[in-house]
Amino acid sequence: MANFDQELDASGLNCPLPILRAKKTLSSMDSGQVLHIIATDPGAVKDFQAFSKQTGNELLEHREEGGKFFFLMKKG
Repeated sequence: MANFDQELDASGLNCPLPILRAKKTLSSMDSGQVLHIIATDPGAVKDFQAFSKQTGNELLEHREEGGKFFFLMKKG
């Protein structure tokens, strides 16, 4: 994974909490900074794809490893 500025561990949280926590964290970040999100909810993949399109924050990367989902989101 690429470098990131902040990390959000949303493990154990179900929809919509990972998105809400990411939104709150991104709001305190500067444009162009990257947030690394860790989630365990399988629905998070579609949620973060939709969130990216709706908010203009760029989903740089996402992957699954060992039942966890990892996302890199760049603040727009």
